[in-house]
Amino acid sequence: MLMDQGWCATSLLVRIREGSYDGVDLSGQNAVVNFHFPGPTLFDANGIGRVYIDEGTSEVQQNALEAILHGASGGGMEVPASLLSEWLPTRKVALTVTEDDGKITASLPGIGELNSRRLVNELGNKMTLNNSVFSMAFGLDDHVGELAPSDGTTWEDPDMPVAWQGRSGVVGQITWSG
Repeated sequence: MLMDQGWCATSLLVRIREGSYDGVDLSGQNAVVNFHFPGPTLFDANGIGRVYIDEGTSEVQQNALEAILHGASGGGMEVPASLLSEWLPTRKVALTVTEDDGKITASLPGIGELNSRRLVNELGNKMTLNNSVFSMAFGLDDHVGELAPSDGTTWEDPDMPVAWQGRSGVVGQITWSG
């Protein structure tokens, strides 16, 4: 898979509605994972990643989130994490997430903002992406993702290789245990 800009970057918002990892309660935690793949292809395994968590996250919660989001415990992050050669240190930030009428916004002051709006057809039904490599790699339930363009998404972490703006997006549910 060649990249249209010679590189690819994306951010994923992870919202844990309820659950725990190795006895650590993660219910209500939000995190963002940022990936940069320098190319020439996505599969060169020389990407860089960073996890961002809310500043109120405890050290044990941070360790649990890192194990999950770095793909060390299997699950939906194992494949994307395998495409990285480096993880930058996790950053604690004032991470806020809002959701209203199909629009999701995650704000990380001084770093970036993710904006995503679920697409619906003329009948009001969610438009989906089914059985794609993307939905299978991330382990989305039933391999279904809801199309959710991310116009207005911007990212400017000075420790990452490039600042970027996003256009495409997918929202999916993952049932994970480990």
